[in-house]
Amino acid sequence: MHPLSIRTRLTLWYSAILLGILTVVSLLSYSVLRWSLVQDLDASLLTVAQVLRDAPAQGAFEESETEALLRELLGPEFSERFFQLFDPEGHPESGISRRRSQPLHLSPLARANARLGLQTFETISARGPDQVRLLTMPIIRGGQLVQIVQVGMSLQRAKNALGRYLDTLVVLIPLGVALAAAGGAIVARTALRPVDEMALAARRITAEDLGQRLALRGTGDELDRLAETLNGMFARLAAAFTEMRRFAADAAHELRTPLTALKGGIEVSLRSARSAEEYRQVLGGSLEEVERLIRLAEDLLLLSRSTAGPETPRRPVDLEPLLLDVFDVGVRLAHGTGVSVRVNDVAPATVKGDAIALRRAVLNLVENALKYTPAGGKVELSLTSGEGRAAIAVEDTGIGIPPADQERIFEPFVRLDAARARETGGTGLGLAIARAIAVAHGGAIEVQSQPGAGSRFTIRLPLA
Repeated sequence: MHPLSIRTRLTLWYSAILLGILTVVSLLSYSVLRWSLVQDLDASLLTVAQVLRDAPAQGAFEESETEALLRELLGPEFSERFFQLFDPEGHPESGISRRRSQPLHLSPLARANARLGLQTFETISARGPDQVRLLTMPIIRGGQLVQIVQVGMSLQRAKNALGRYLDTLVVLIPLGVALAAAGGAIVARTALRPVDEMALAARRITAEDLGQRLALRGTGDELDRLAETLNGMFARLAAAFTEMRRFAADAAHELRTPLTALKGGIEVSLRSARSAEEYRQVLGGSLEEVERLIRLAEDLLLLSRSTAGPETPRRPVDLEPLLLDVFDVGVRLAHGTGVSVRVNDVAPATVKGDAIALRRAVLNLVENALKYTPAGGKVELSLTSGEGRAAIAVEDTGIGIPPADQERIFEPFVRLDAARARETGGTGLGLAIARAIAVAHGGAIEVQSQPGAGSRFTIRLPLA
């Protein structure tokens, strides 16, 4: 079974909501109409009762005069009403007209209210299924209850009107819902047509052609914002693909250099017979190139893992012993170079993350500082904390970095012209790995440098 389309779901939801609204409104209107009809009946009965109440006293009260008076006031509706007079004890009085011989009775509630001077509205069942709306009103003269007048009217006409109204609703509500569903389907199709066009255009954009963009309609509505969002995503994908291709090309170039040197040395050694010492030199050079390939492969793997984020669960890491450990390694690396390594301020700080990855990031900064600091210079490490973040700083007095290159140095395989000499070693991935590790831990890395005056790299991490 195929899932319903958005267009169909919108139409069904719209129709269901409209049906619910129409049903509620119809029930309310039916109730209001019923209440209004009953109120009209009560008002009419009250008029008749007041006429009978204000008629002459019983001695001069004639049936023909009463009927003539009611016919004059009520017109044709007179035939629909019944009336009866009772004495104060609730007994019907003789000689008083009862229309259509319709017997009316005085309920205990109506009799009790009449003694209190109150009128009573009731609905009673008459002959058959017919119901009668009944009003009982006391006639008080001289402060005494002299008579009780009771008038009634059949509810059949009101029931007929309500029935006709209900039949009309039963026909109009489904018809209205059907027409609304058809209109809703047309509106949904029209509203979603731009989405279909965007989907078709998005399918035409492939990895080989990420330069295409979705056309904006210029309305500034939700569809235009969706197109802008998709265009932004395509732009980021294009940049990511470009970066990936450049990274692959740079990695291939870095791998080809030691492989070419390794192949050349082996080929030269095989052209003619060599002494054991010469073979030993060739094998030693080959071993160096193999070690360089291993370091490059390890750096590439570490960069890939760091970019994807730490795979191991993050645990609290005390940065003070980590920094002192890197300091010990830096002292050994600086031995014989004429560069001094020292530690300045160290404040206790704890972050959450991978201790091995963080150690590698700081060590990369120290190794980078040692490579580009001439003899007689110094490299200083410090650890501070404040405003919810820890800061690990590595400062050197090396050659410095031009302002235009301070962002490029964090890109993979980027080595500045002054540092491209092969004897410096490295693969151009150290700073890229350090930044990837810092970002994966929710932090960032900053650089402050002046050419010829040294550089200061700072890793900022959120405190645990």
